[in-house]
Amino acid sequence: MSVVSRLERYVLARTLSGVGATLAVISAVILLVQFVDLSRSIGARADINAADLFGLTLLKSPSVIEILLPFVFLGGGISAFVGLNRRSELIAMRAAGVSAWRFIGPAAVAAFIAGLLAITAVNPISAALSARFEADRARLMSTYLGDRPKDIWLRQGDERTQMVIHAKSRDTVQGVVRLRVVSLFIYQKNKAGQPEFNRRLEAAEAVLRPGFWQLKDVREASAGESSVRSDSLSLRSTLDSEAAVERFASPDAIAFWRLPAAIRLTEQAGFSASGYRLKFQQMLATPVLFTAMTVLAAAFSLRLARLGGLAGLVGAGVAMGFVVFFFDEFAGALGRADIIPLFAAAWAPAVVALLSGLTLLCYTEDG
Repeated sequence: MSVVSRLERYVLARTLSGVGATLAVISAVILLVQFVDLSRSIGARADINAADLFGLTLLKSPSVIEILLPFVFLGGGISAFVGLNRRSELIAMRAAGVSAWRFIGPAAVAAFIAGLLAITAVNPISAALSARFEADRARLMSTYLGDRPKDIWLRQGDERTQMVIHAKSRDTVQGVVRLRVVSLFIYQKNKAGQPEFNRRLEAAEAVLRPGFWQLKDVREASAGESSVRSDSLSLRSTLDSEAAVERFASPDAIAFWRLPAAIRLTEQAGFSASGYRLKFQQMLATPVLFTAMTVLAAAFSLRLARLGGLAGLVGAGVAMGFVVFFFDEFAGALGRADIIPLFAAAWAPAVVALLSGLTLLCYTEDG
């Protein structure tokens, strides 16, 4: 029993080493590609030095690396098991009566745990860095005449009131959202639950404080009445600073822990939260996807090297990884279009990949 445990630890260590090496290679390639891309897209249009470009690269790259983490586990698993195969260590293990299931199991469990860490720890960090990247990019590009600021649209609401907010520009300093040249359209829900226009407010500036909007230089006009001017006015808000900033971002830029709140606030405001719900389900399926990639890596690497055809199987394993990736993207597109349920769109790629790997392992190991 102790010999088997030692073998399991040894195979697990080799697998983790392969994953680490693959992560290092992919990270280096992504850093290089992102640096070149930012040099071309930002460096050519703004006064920025190499240090600032490298800082922007470090802020943006983690989100890209996070997307490619399934390939890290696939590539790392393949390199580890192929290495064991070429050194005839797998032959020795099988000759000793050790089933492939025994030494693949710990690697699969490690991949599942890594998936949990990816969604609970890595994703919030990468989302925060992405938000910092967008803020720094906007600051650096503020002097470029070709980048005109886009109008800002927000919407908030509850069971009784809906509010549409339009602003010409915005900035976020130390977590405080500030909108400029703001128009607020306020609607009250009638007994049938339909929104009816109530009043409109024009303000030079709107600052989001905890629980309310603070407006300055306000002109208020109600339906059928003349306008009233005031120096300042406060309006109740269902948004906080993070939620307001997230309204400017795609679901991919919102941290895992913030997605449930983003779903709730989006639906309260009357918008569809299908994009956020799909992202949340995809994040929950990440540990299963990492496990599936590890199982697939083992399934395509266990053929004995002396029998030949190992290189073809490894190539097929890499191709299978790309198939899973495009299947995930295709299923996500179908889910966002409400063609298939969001739960199926998020979980189907991971579950199908896992079942495919287990099936191939059963065929390879048990005949």
